[in-house]
Amino acid sequence: MSSSHAVYIRYMALPGKQAYDSFRSVVRFKEFERDPITRMLNTTADVSDLRRQAKRRLPRGIFDYIDGAAEDERTLAANADGFAKLEFRPRILRDVSDIDTSITLLGKTLPSPLLFAATGFTRIADSQGELAVARAAARAGIPYGLSTLATRSIEEVAAVSDGPKWFQVYTWKDRGLVTNMVERAAAAGYEALTLTVDTAVLGRRERDVRRGYTLPPKIGLDTVIDGIRNPQWTVDFLRNEPITFANVVGVGDDDGSSAVSLAELVNGQFTQSLSWDDVEWLGSIWDGPIILKGVQTVADAKQAVASGVAGIALSNHGGRQLDDAPAPIELVEPVAQEVGGQIAIICEGGARRGSDVVKALALGADAVSIGRPYLYALGAAGERGVDWLIDFFDIGMRRTMALTGVRSVEEIDRELVRWK
Repeated sequence: MSSSHAVYIRYMALPGKQAYDSFRSVVRFKEFERDPITRMLNTTADVSDLRRQAKRRLPRGIFDYIDGAAEDERTLAANADGFAKLEFRPRILRDVSDIDTSITLLGKTLPSPLLFAATGFTRIADSQGELAVARAAARAGIPYGLSTLATRSIEEVAAVSDGPKWFQVYTWKDRGLVTNMVERAAAAGYEALTLTVDTAVLGRRERDVRRGYTLPPKIGLDTVIDGIRNPQWTVDFLRNEPITFANVVGVGDDDGSSAVSLAELVNGQFTQSLSWDDVEWLGSIWDGPIILKGVQTVADAKQAVASGVAGIALSNHGGRQLDDAPAPIELVEPVAQEVGGQIAIICEGGARRGSDVVKALALGADAVSIGRPYLYALGAAGERGVDWLIDFFDIGMRRTMALTGVRSVEEIDRELVRWK
């Protein structure tokens, strides 16, 4: 007879109240959580769960814009798979009762090596958009990057966030427009500029092609059907003001108030003549650190040092530009060997948990930046989803550090990991 069967028979042989009391002594019923978002987050284990929830809540075209990448999406997959090629070499019997995740980056002390990359059109995931992400980042002390193509303005974000903020720059053909935004960012207290250098033309994002996707979303029969299938998102979208490219409203030719394809916008407004001279020009109008986002070779990392910028983000734009571009995690070590200590190195792309952050630091990165994960979180659960994601990364970093025997970021070194 099994032990569980024996326990059942013993309970059945007891008088009613005694059986009930005995049952209560070993069984506890969970209190039902009435709030659906809290209920969902209580059973969320990782970023892939947030992705599934976002896919359920968002219209198909919106989700595919967030989730998709260039062409066959091999680079998108390789970005995350690259971290799985590394294994830890844990050290034991070390006092890990006090874990310190703080770092110094661009002369500032930060509580964590985690950064929030700039993502455009964030309000398509949730009506609060950049405001929600900026508030969550500020509570955690995480630098938040605001995109040129944001759907909340430089000033709106500054009004809700007293945390560290960076402004991401695309080089439009109209330099007066770039100067206007840079001056506004300085006046609003943004601490650094991130110049994106991998969008001379837009990558071919074939999910968007299949959907005929535009920004802002264009209303058609398929949109109406999607709206019926996703009523929560639709009501949120309709109750709020129209989505525009908030940073160029009133100062640019296209503020996103009419539906345009992203490819048309980029190819029409962004300059294809971007060169190292433009990096020098940007430095002449900005008194602060500049980070080059989109560095994908050791040679360009060395050139970035020579140009005098403060940092580089090893990034392939989340796999959204050139398919078969190198995975950022695989670039970290060779770049660090050449320019480590001379320039801040940020690994951007593919990190999905705290242990990934620790792996990147072990190879020589100074910080790790994420974008798509917080869009999943925002799409799944709004601002509370972003709070959950930050905690998930923080707890994961601390757990990994404890289990590998390191007590601070300074103790994380190349001996901690090896390629499988």
